Amino acid sequence: MFSFRENAWSYISATFVVLWIIVWLYRDSLQIEDISNKYVFVTGCDSGFGNLLCKKLDRRGFRVLAGCLTEKGADDLKRAAGPYLKTILLDVTNQDSIQKAMEWTKTEVDDKGLWGIVNNAGCSLPMGPSEWMRVEDFHRTLKVNMNGVIAMTMTFLPLIKKARGRIVNVASVLGRVAANGGGYCISKFAVESFSDCLRRDINYFGINVCIIEPGFFKTAVTSLEPLEKELHRLWNQLSPEVQASYGDKYLDKYIKVQRLIMNGICDTDLTKVTSCMEHALTAAHPRTRYSPGWDAKLLWIPLSYMPSCVVDIGLKLVLPRPSKSV
Repeated sequence: MFSFRENAWSYISATFVVLWIIVWLYRDSLQIEDISNKYVFVTGCDSGFGNLLCKKLDRRGFRVLAGCLTEKGADDLKRAAGPYLKTILLDVTNQDSIQKAMEWTKTEVDDKGLWGIVNNAGCSLPMGPSEWMRVEDFHRTLKVNMNGVIAMTMTFLPLIKKARGRIVNVASVLGRVAANGGGYCISKFAVESFSDCLRRDINYFGINVCIIEPGFFKTAVTSLEPLEKELHRLWNQLSPEVQASYGDKYLDKYIKVQRLIMNGICDTDLTKVTSCMEHALTAAHPRTRYSPGWDAKLLWIPLSYMPSCVVDIGLKLVLPRPSKSV
């Protein structure tokens, strides 16, 4: 009798899990309608994820408004897209530039409002041991990745609220696991926190806030040449005493580790990320978080739930040891 009851509960539990998965998959597959009348503003469109996303959204029929840092980036994107994609020069670290972009967008969308904003613009450098940084090195990254996201979101929020639209903020797996010194991890943790707070505050108005947490992909952000150039700059600005504490061979060993990591886990398929961005904009029920990339799903996200000592030990095993460590 006991065995029968135990088996019955097992079958009921299994059936419930299967039904839940089917319902979730169905709900996740539902799409919005009337895409051709929806406007989406994307930042950081000169290259990488932003550039590819704009082309995909343009092909889907969205009215794409692309913010580019350079004239060349804007011209190249316009040549590669259809007539409904429009570009504007945008520096997310400059409030005047952001305000100008918002006024231009307001004119473009008219009374429809802005369906989506994708805060994709970002920079990663300088990145390296924390002691090697100066305060301005931190600020350089935070101005783009943190302040830029906040400024763009708050300036464009009235237009998004009007359309009951979407805010898609690009964070990183390094916003879940702090594996590098410098401003990058700090800024991405900030994007995660800002997005969570914002989502809880404005969900009453029908606005969805989605977070994209990509793993490592081959883009300008993970390019080895500028990364190594910045590491040499950081090393050269250190005092002789600090250099001596790390040892003459530390920089070369550190660069070798960075090369090994970037060459080993960086994914070349950028569509894994842009497909998540696209889903966040087109799904009837977008997810709160997307974690594209095999390393995100199998390494970084699981690590983020583990005790801090696990990450500490792992990084100690991977990174070189300073010559005067105790």
